[in-house]
Amino acid sequence: MANGKTKTVTIVVEGTEHEWPKDDISYAQVVTLEVPDYAQHPEITYSVRYKRGQGSKPEGTLAPGASVKVKEGMIFNVSETGQS
Repeated sequence: MANGKTKTVTIVVEGTEHEWPKDDISYAQVVTLEVPDYAQHPEITYSVRYKRGQGSKPEGTLAPGASVKVKEGMIFNVSETGQS
């Protein structure tokens, strides 16, 4: 941005608010906000669901490798699904 500031939005991951750049967020980024040592445990997989999303897709599931555009007040739920 011209003024050097990046616009951020507040998203909620498992009940905790996080400031996030107004852009996309990936599956791995959402999981890491909830499970900070996620990268050290590749054998564990997670289910990531969201609501209050953008436009035509306000609710959905985020799969590994996928990303979604964030929106102010968007809510993410992360739950461990076990081994991959």
